Amino acid sequence: MASNKRYDYLVVGAGLFGAVVAYRAHKAGRRVLVVDRRNHTGGNTYCEERDGIFVHRYGAHIFHTSNREVWEFVTSLAEFHPYTHTPQANYRGEIYPLPFNLNTYEALWGTTSEEEARAKIEEQRLHLDHEPANLKEQALSLVGRDIYEKLIEGYTEKQWGRSCEELPAWIIRRLPLRYERNNNYFNDTYQAIPTGGYNPLIERLLEGCDVRLNCDYIANREELDSLAERVVYTGELDRFYDYRFGRLEYRSLRFEEEQLDKEYYQEVSVVNYTDNETPFTRIIEHKHFEDRGTPHTVITREYPLEWSEGKEAYYPINDERNTALYAQYRALADKEPRHIFGGRLADYRYYDMHEVIEKALAVRID
Repeated sequence: MASNKRYDYLVVGAGLFGAVVAYRAHKAGRRVLVVDRRNHTGGNTYCEERDGIFVHRYGAHIFHTSNREVWEFVTSLAEFHPYTHTPQANYRGEIYPLPFNLNTYEALWGTTSEEEARAKIEEQRLHLDHEPANLKEQALSLVGRDIYEKLIEGYTEKQWGRSCEELPAWIIRRLPLRYERNNNYFNDTYQAIPTGGYNPLIERLLEGCDVRLNCDYIANREELDSLAERVVYTGELDRFYDYRFGRLEYRSLRFEEEQLDKEYYQEVSVVNYTDNETPFTRIIEHKHFEDRGTPHTVITREYPLEWSEGKEAYYPINDERNTALYAQYRALADKEPRHIFGGRLADYRYYDMHEVIEKALAVRID
């Protein structure tokens, strides 16, 4: 790319999508500037060390994929160690293995075989003569009363901030029911966590690039755009267009961290609290991700929040209104000659990490 400008690429956002595109552009001999409004790189994968424990600052991040290209890409850049995600649900002190499998059904009903479990679920299922009108009907028709009331209802209502009868059925299109004793949450070929947290991976991706932190692209758009030929934008699409058609909606989160003078707090890394009374949705114990033999542990309670200006946008609300609104913004974005839009916020879609990397690896570098 022949250019009189200082940079070939300006990458807005130092999360996974932006970092992978920046890496590829730099490897192709392009000059790259990466800016991020936060005071650190890595986006939501950012980790902080707390006396020997790597804390996932923005919630648990477990890397999993069945895409060999993605797996070979990340492991060529950072050391990963094997990790199997086996979360649990806590319903008013009762502990249930996740995902739903024979161990879950035995804890619920005392059933010990696939036949017994299937019969119990069939007995409890809601049999509808119409399409499910809301999330409650959808879930009851799939898994029945006990699983819905103990493991879905309270957690979902806290997460979305509204009752299951107000939520659309499509949020739970399907609920995987396993009929084997397997508490491994993911079915992917590869599952691991980078040793030392995600920061070393992000640092490798950004090697050779100039990086500016505490830099808000929108507030400095004219100056930053003048520096580069192409712009990779990973922020909120409605903000890019000054909310021309209205604001997209999100759910946000608040994290409450605590260090405890005990070896472990809970059996597994993530425990979901599925009753309505407990104000948080889960407790994360970071030491399970990489145990370095510390005598203490660190936990994080995760509280769902209504999103408003100034809060972090975590989960897009992909209902009819927001989907239609996003389509209007995307139609504008698709006509931008200099800009590449991608990542969780720009695409207004929740992604797992491997999906973000897949999309970043597919970006054409000119």
